[in-house]
Amino acid sequence: MATVQLFSGGLTKIDAEGQWTGIHKQAISGPVQLTVDGLAGDMQADRRVHGGPEKALHYYAAENYRQLAERFPGVAEQFVPGSIGENVSANGFDEWNVSIGDIFRIGGSLLQVSQPRSPCWKIDYRYGSDGVARTIAETGLTGWYYRVLEPGMLSAGDELELVDRLPGAVSLAELWQVWREHRPHPAQIEELSRAPGLNADWRRKLIERARWLRRHGGERALR
Repeated sequence: MATVQLFSGGLTKIDAEGQWTGIHKQAISGPVQLTVDGLAGDMQADRRVHGGPEKALHYYAAENYRQLAERFPGVAEQFVPGSIGENVSANGFDEWNVSIGDIFRIGGSLLQVSQPRSPCWKIDYRYGSDGVARTIAETGLTGWYYRVLEPGMLSAGDELELVDRLPGAVSLAELWQVWREHRPHPAQIEELSRAPGLNADWRRKLIERARWLRRHGGERALR
């Protein structure tokens, strides 16, 4: 188990063209209500890619910040929990030991890992440094989203407890690594699409990519 930090925030205008972001979060102590749509009072600028039932709560591993600080020493002091826009951070759980479909308990809520977070340009904006989002994608330090199985109250200092792992579970690191390969074997992609608990949009993307690879000679031998 691990002790969580919680973060929430409103929207910030980025530029004169009308771009907004919800990446600027502030630490909260709680108690705060978690619903199937996320933390009460938390906001997302682009609901197409953030928020909603399948991305209700964003987690980022506290350990990941140390790695990013080492890679970007010029802005190292900025890599602190909450800064990448997550709602929850803790030590002990990361992309290598957490799987799609894993079920966790925090406080009075029950959560399920649904998908990794796909990094975007707003991360570079947040830290004022080019290449942070690309590095996150290349290293797999993506963080992940939870869907809410049982709403409840959360507070900073609550324990994050893994309560169940489904048969056939696939780690977030494995999913991201194969997805990032230039030409993975279609069978690998199809296997990943069957990961229990995977977001339906991700499942669709994986199936479509496997079909594309088969049409374009992706039947090389598995390593």
